[in-house]
Amino acid sequence: MELDFKIIPDKQEVLQFIDSLKLIFFPGLKKCHDPKIAYIKAKALYFTSIINNNNKQDEFFKKIELLKDVFNKDIQFTFEGDPACDAPEEIVSSYPGFTATFYYRIAHILYKQGFNIIARLISEEAHFLTGIDIHPGATIGEYFMIDHGTGVVIGETSVIGHHVKIYQGVTLGGVSTAKGQGIKGKKRQPTIGNYVTIYAGASILGGDVFISDNVVIGANVMLLDSVPENTKVTISKPKLIHTAKKIIK
Repeated sequence: MELDFKIIPDKQEVLQFIDSLKLIFFPGLKKCHDPKIAYIKAKALYFTSIINNNNKQDEFFKKIELLKDVFNKDIQFTFEGDPACDAPEEIVSSYPGFTATFYYRIAHILYKQGFNIIARLISEEAHFLTGIDIHPGATIGEYFMIDHGTGVVIGETSVIGHHVKIYQGVTLGGVSTAKGQGIKGKKRQPTIGNYVTIYAGASILGGDVFISDNVVIGANVMLLDSVPENTKVTISKPKLIHTAKKIIK
């Protein structure tokens, strides 16, 4: 296999592009920063580091403008769902779950525009920064929250509804990738409905698995089957064995 790295954009320019976009939405992250300057810089970086195509650029920034409301909903949902949070600004500046979601929503637009490699550069930077791995091809609704976040994996063909809360160590994945490129383009990961909570360490695997609305998936549950609405799924309580410890003097 011969590799052609000409198709790979300059990573630093792509990351500068993301930083500029973040300052458009949240100019207060840098004192006295003018969001208009960030907007101009972002448009220039899109044109030079992504593609020289004004039509694609205009389409991208129209979709970007719609994300402000989506981000506000993510922040609101996270703030209301986390008693440890003191202010919404804390979420934007320090929460890994929101950082990963921010990167994902930008990358997803680029992925839909056909810039898959650039989208992956962005999503893998988020993975590096947060420990949260969201493929840019996944579809995620509004009012989305990842709490703590370390070890979360959301695969390419996952579909997630609105008002969904996910805790650390959750995997939305495929049953097997043994066929490799032979199953490319097929639905491999689950669909999650609305008002669903998935607790730490749960794994939901398979493209034909559907988790209906208003479902709670307990910690460490392994699911390979669909779940009807208004259901709570947990594993049996493990048997604890207490053994007296010999004290060595």
